[in-house]
Amino acid sequence: MLDGKTVIVTGAAQGMGRRHLETCVAQGARVVATDLQDDRLQEIVGSIGKDAVAVAHDVTDPDGWDRVVATAIDRFGAVNGLVNNAAIYFGPASIDQESFETFEKTVRVNLFGTWWGIRKVIEPMREAGGGSIVNVSSTAGMTGMAGFTSYGTSKWGVRGLTKCAANDLGPSGIRVNSVHPGGIEQTGMYPTPTTEAERQERRDRVALRRPGTVDEVSALVTFLLSDASSYITGVEHVIDGGSILG
Repeated sequence: MLDGKTVIVTGAAQGMGRRHLETCVAQGARVVATDLQDDRLQEIVGSIGKDAVAVAHDVTDPDGWDRVVATAIDRFGAVNGLVNNAAIYFGPASIDQESFETFEKTVRVNLFGTWWGIRKVIEPMREAGGGSIVNVSSTAGMTGMAGFTSYGTSKWGVRGLTKCAANDLGPSGIRVNSVHPGGIEQTGMYPTPTTEAERQERRDRVALRRPGTVDEVSALVTFLLSDASSYITGVEHVIDGGSILG
């Protein structure tokens, strides 16, 4: 599905980012994987082989983005796709109990980091004749969740940024979409239930009566990176089993 494409994946040392990296390579892509957790990332990339390369990277640093893009071009010859996956979350807190420092850092990483990623791949994607950018948002970017002031604001921002960028970049053949996961197992955003009652209560919130998996999210991400989605841009793709249907 991704044969011949070079994709950048941020936040690739754990959780969904790691699975996006692995799935892209399995689908035929060459991947530049980035994360601040350099040792962990190097170990993961080392197990994958020649079709992936690791770059230590802070997504809020524009010079770091230059190094990532240069690595993609020098190693694989182009930039065809970007998965803006890197994000932080400090846990729930109401707005009257949350510090400005938490709010600022969350928005800086989750939203500003995504903006920098988009900006830095525009020219190489234009040179490649187009490309696909996938911004990982959240169901917290679809509805106003109590206790999610910082994280929710950042993810609503990613949603809006996606739509504006899609309009701006469409004439260049660059597609921009957002993905909005709900409760996904094996991520820091879905703690393991400690009792059967808690497990059932969580299931009852979801139309499909189960949490999602990282494989399901990665399948959506790789579809949006691929030519199979060539007429899809500027859309929020909710993958939550029906948790926000109401």
